Amino acid sequence: MVYIPLVLLIVVIGWFVAAYNALVRLRNQVKNAWHQIDVQLKRRHDLIPNLVEVVKDYMAYEQETLTKVIEARGAAVNAKGPEAQGKAENFLTESLRGLLAVVENYPDLKANQNVTSLQEELAGTENKISFARQFFNDSVMTYNNKIQTIPSNLIASLFNFAQEAYFQIEETDRAVPKASLR
Repeated sequence: MVYIPLVLLIVVIGWFVAAYNALVRLRNQVKNAWHQIDVQLKRRHDLIPNLVEVVKDYMAYEQETLTKVIEARGAAVNAKGPEAQGKAENFLTESLRGLLAVVENYPDLKANQNVTSLQEELAGTENKISFARQFFNDSVMTYNNKIQTIPSNLIASLFNFAQEAYFQIEETDRAVPKASLR
């Protein structure tokens, strides 16, 4: 009879430790996932000045487009956290789309091996960012579910485990682009 309270205490302590450790593992997974995005974003940020440098001589009349890309890159480099980074990266993506659309108007530039190579690297990096974003958002969902569900939410609130924000795209990026052959 004396052992029943002791066994119950050990079970409760064991559950408490296991639940706390699970929350810590999930929080660390979210941080790691964010660092994976950060690595790919840095690679993207490093490619952009090279692309701008290669195209600027050809695009003397398109300085506004180049300036937008450079400013957007600066904002993206200085953004902190998933929410601010998401907004800055979406703006940078729009600026890059504008630049790449203008590149299409310059046949000599389209044929330039450096431009082609940089565009391919940028496209590969964009794919890696997409996969890293998906892993990050999956990690955030798992973590947020854990801190919101009973009974782990009790430990989460006791130790101030806060919800994490998703790395989201803008509504305008969700729209399907219209294709036209005219």
